[in-house]
Amino acid sequence: MNRFLACLALLFIGFTSVPARSETLKLVVLGDSLVAGYQLPAGDGFPEKLQAALTEKGHSVEVVNAGVSGDTSTGGLSRLDWSVGPDTDAVIVELGANDALRGLSPEGTRQNIEEITRRLRDRGIEVLLAGMLAPRNLGPDYAEAFDPIYADVAKAHDALLYPFFLDGVALDPDLNLADGMHPNSQGVEVIVEKILPEVEALLARVQSSNDS
Repeated sequence: MNRFLACLALLFIGFTSVPARSETLKLVVLGDSLVAGYQLPAGDGFPEKLQAALTEKGHSVEVVNAGVSGDTSTGGLSRLDWSVGPDTDAVIVELGANDALRGLSPEGTRQNIEEITRRLRDRGIEVLLAGMLAPRNLGPDYAEAFDPIYADVAKAHDALLYPFFLDGVALDPDLNLADGMHPNSQGVEVIVEKILPEVEALLARVQSSNDS
């Protein structure tokens, strides 16, 4: 009997000495002021509210805010490697709004978004592209060149696509700050609610890849 108990104790020690595998996924939001929390109270930014929504739905995920106000797609590309660490499972790319506001070349934006996506996919990271639309005051030619960027890149690199990050919020004064461009706290809630199914699909891709 004593020998049996000793063997049982050894088995128990062996099991408890093995560290539990963490199931928490790391999701980085790489973007500009639309996700950085521009002029919002602490905790009201997109990454924070997305974290809360995912947690409420039972997902074990850490959402990291890698938004920089004023960033262009060029800026996002230049800081990609240190903004998205080696332990990252998935990235939401929200860049390009400032490119369009400044009237920068759509071809340059396309090249940057494609390079960001390609480099992330080459690292085995799942990507959700949060698209943007060109301001219509720049003319139809600019919009025709700019608007398809995100869908084209997503298709080329097997990334997920959310066509327009500001869907349901753009141009609504009740959902934006006084500048008419940045979502207020209520606007962020609308964005999170609308994009949540695509983010869940992104996490499902990660989990499927981890299980295979």
